[in-house]
Amino acid sequence: MKTFQLNAEPRTDLGKKAAKNLRKENKIPVVLNGGKLIQFEKNDKGEWVYNGKLEAGEKAVMTTAAGKGVITTDLVVNFNDVRKLVYTPEVYVVDLTFNGTTHKAVLKDIQFHPLTDAILHMDFLEVNEQKPVVVEVPVHVTGHAVGVKAGGKLYLSMKRVKVRGIYTNLPESLDVNVDNLGIGKSVKVGDLKFDNFELVNSKELVITGVRATRAAAADTDTEAAEGEEAAATETPAAE
Repeated sequence: MKTFQLNAEPRTDLGKKAAKNLRKENKIPVVLNGGKLIQFEKNDKGEWVYNGKLEAGEKAVMTTAAGKGVITTDLVVNFNDVRKLVYTPEVYVVDLTFNGTTHKAVLKDIQFHPLTDAILHMDFLEVNEQKPVVVEVPVHVTGHAVGVKAGGKLYLSMKRVKVRGIYTNLPESLDVNVDNLGIGKSVKVGDLKFDNFELVNSKELVITGVRATRAAAADTDTEAAEGEEAAATETPAAE
């Protein structure tokens, strides 16, 4: 996967009003999830607390009843810095730099304004070489289907698919070869197997296929009719 360089700043002024003011300055609130694992401890009142040191923008979030949790970080980025990351079919690993440290991350979610499509919020997930992640990658069809040569039409049902694996093994796009696809045939998610990652969409979902066209159907009917006519006019063998 390609790498995208992105600088961020810790965000300590939280809330809707603060976020609205940031957007007026052409900035976007961001959260980095999936940070280092931490352990909460119970205080004298029986409450779970985290006693470790937190940097600017960091929060300790408990994720299990046993007091285990993670560090998440509230950040802010400039809109102009993320345009090429958001408005592209490419999938990137992001080098997200803040507090003097660079974190490897992938973009997990974007919230858009329902009317203006302006970016309201972005969620990143920190990655490493031990923990698998799930990301969406674009589908790239390769080859020339035999069904298209016969008059059929190729269609693409899924422009993107979800893949799961170590981020260093994830592809920039999923190449699907259609050379052997005849008319009426398709490639489903369950038909594809890979060594270093897996597809997590439903196995029955159709990615691409070849459907019959009127012209192809007419040609088939004509060939069938000509075959029946030829059979009917054959001279019977003499006894």
